[in-house]
Amino acid sequence: MFEQLGSLAYRHRRLFLLLSGVFLALSVTLLVRGGRLTSGRIHNLEASQARSIAAEVQKRDEETTVVVIFRAPELSPRTPAFRAAVERALDPLRQDPRVSEIITPETADLITGPHMFDDAHHQSLALVAVRGEYADALAAYPELRAKLHSDQLEITCTGQLAYMHDLDSTLAHDLMRAELISIPLALLVLLLVFRTVVAAVLPVGVGALAVVGGIAIVTALSRVVDVAQYTINVCSLIGLGVAIDYSLFVVSRYREELAAGYDYPEALSRTMATAGRVVTFSGVAVGTGLAGLLFFEGSYLAAMGGGGAIVVGLAIVFALTFLPALLAVLGPRIHALRLLRPSVASTSAGRWHAMVSAVMRRPLLFLLPTIAVLLVLGAPFAHIRLAAADVRVLSGASEARRGYDVLHSDFPAMAATRMTVAVKFPTGPALTRERIGALFDLSRRLAKLPGVKRVESIVDGDDPDTEKETYEDVLLDPPPMFADMVAMGKKAAVGDSAVLMWVVTDEAPDSDGARAVLRALRVDRRVGDGTLLVGGRTAMDTDSTDFIVSRTPRAVGLVVAGTLVVLFLLFGSVVLPIKAVVMNVFSIAGSFGALVWVFQDGHLFVKEGRPLEPSVPVLLFCVLFGLSMDYEVLMLSRIKESYDASGDNTQAVADGLEKTAGLITSAAAIMVSVFSAFAMASVVLLQAVGLGMALAVALDATLVRVLLVPSTMRLFGDANWWAPKWMLWLRARCGFGGDVTESRRLT
Repeated sequence: MFEQLGSLAYRHRRLFLLLSGVFLALSVTLLVRGGRLTSGRIHNLEASQARSIAAEVQKRDEETTVVVIFRAPELSPRTPAFRAAVERALDPLRQDPRVSEIITPETADLITGPHMFDDAHHQSLALVAVRGEYADALAAYPELRAKLHSDQLEITCTGQLAYMHDLDSTLAHDLMRAELISIPLALLVLLLVFRTVVAAVLPVGVGALAVVGGIAIVTALSRVVDVAQYTINVCSLIGLGVAIDYSLFVVSRYREELAAGYDYPEALSRTMATAGRVVTFSGVAVGTGLAGLLFFEGSYLAAMGGGGAIVVGLAIVFALTFLPALLAVLGPRIHALRLLRPSVASTSAGRWHAMVSAVMRRPLLFLLPTIAVLLVLGAPFAHIRLAAADVRVLSGASEARRGYDVLHSDFPAMAATRMTVAVKFPTGPALTRERIGALFDLSRRLAKLPGVKRVESIVDGDDPDTEKETYEDVLLDPPPMFADMVAMGKKAAVGDSAVLMWVVTDEAPDSDGARAVLRALRVDRRVGDGTLLVGGRTAMDTDSTDFIVSRTPRAVGLVVAGTLVVLFLLFGSVVLPIKAVVMNVFSIAGSFGALVWVFQDGHLFVKEGRPLEPSVPVLLFCVLFGLSMDYEVLMLSRIKESYDASGDNTQAVADGLEKTAGLITSAAAIMVSVFSAFAMASVVLLQAVGLGMALAVALDATLVRVLLVPSTMRLFGDANWWAPKWMLWLRARCGFGGDVTESRRLT
């Protein structure tokens, strides 16, 4: 089939190029239209339900509320002049229909208002609630922020909208910078490999085509499904790496066939029959890894997996259609603009053979220390901690991060860890004598929990000795002197059939102490005839982490099982796939351990260590497991060719690695260049993904492929190629059998 594809691409090369050009034009059109990217959500969590109830009660959503910090070096925030300057700054927003409410210290409830002043640093706060769904509010934020200015006050904005706006801008800048760095580096490696400019440019062109098309499709899909901003960067990172690698495999094999004396059509057909097959199976392996993310349905990870699969699929399609058509059109011009020296791969082949032979002479001497090194690298992973990403993934140069830091240092009461306790009753009204009594009992019970500093609610006043009956009387029939205060309290905390409380703790929101408080709050959910739900940042962290952790075993199982099946169908062995999985685990574990050591423990360039975002290990595992198969498939395919011809396992390993080690090193250098460019991003999450992938690929291409593979292949000998006869028969029925190796095992 692949050989016929090569012939088809040669005969209809201009049609293939035309169709690729049409696809590129459509992709650019989709990119110009844009999409509706989000912050990355996990739906139907308890924390999300509690937030929705709070938004319904307060008539504003915490996610779409901007925190505005006003500062005047020479004015006290309580003076009329300061307040007048604040009102003038806010006035354009009051006139904007997209703003539903503005809360200042003067209009806030009695609990919140006093904490919105910072006399020591001449600052005050305002809360600006934006109407509409989150995506609409985020789209409106830049214009609203532009309206907020003052000649007398310094203004800083933070909150979820400000964070996501700054994150989107930073990610877009990081993406452009990463591509400006990675593409020239990849081109440099390709020049060193091919020593001709034309051959070196081809893989980069295929990579650009796949990435542009993949991002265009993902951006268009974001109009109908929830797609996180990170997805674009991940698609670019994965797509550029695999597309260049696949093209490298094809062009290298094509030049090899030409060097063997075949004419251009025959060389192209033979290339597709070998390298085309490798590319397809490699892509299927990567797609299988990304398919593991589909188990996280209802979250941004599923869309991320789908987006990654799309760009990998395009990389395969263009490597098998556009690239051979381009090779057919170029003909002898593939050798144009030749550099003087021979390629790196050709000059290093003998050294690889000598190195591999040395490893196989003493396999245990190389195997055991290599495994020990990988285990040491992976050891820090044993104490990994997970927490959802927040504004701290941004650098101090962003406004949202500066505002966050000011809020925590100068407004500790406002920045304290608050857990929203939403009590939902089956019917309205929310306040009856029995329900007020139940809320009173709940508040006193929560206040006694370890780690709880205080409870803020309508049944918690200044006097802790106020009795339950007094609250029942005042809230149901307030005396005239308390009527305004009671109405303000109800507006902030009481809905038609729900009541809000806030549990305050001194623990950091992503700390074990805060999570212990959360677990204690959720032990007993009964509040009279109502039900208790808990939200807030700690709850969102915990619920998101639990969501991901609970689905990870199934995702890992699918990735491993899919990889085993793909490799068995390709090689007809049950031993090789199992070994490949085990070696992948070693290289990925080393990468994960390094990530924890750098980003969580705070080493090297990381000044502020923090828990890893829970999606990072899952994303990396699913992506890296597939990417590792690129080199596994390429290398084992050449080893199998030699073994089919000679029947000598040791000689086949040496020959196969001699022919592929230089190419694998070059491909890994391209991958590491691309991924390292993303590791230089300003956002911690993207840094972690880029560094983790670069480390894993580097370990895989060096320690694993050069030392572990030949040593284990030598130890297993001919058993490497063993499989039960019934499995070989089934494989043959699927159209994958009939080779020399299989015929030996069936006789």
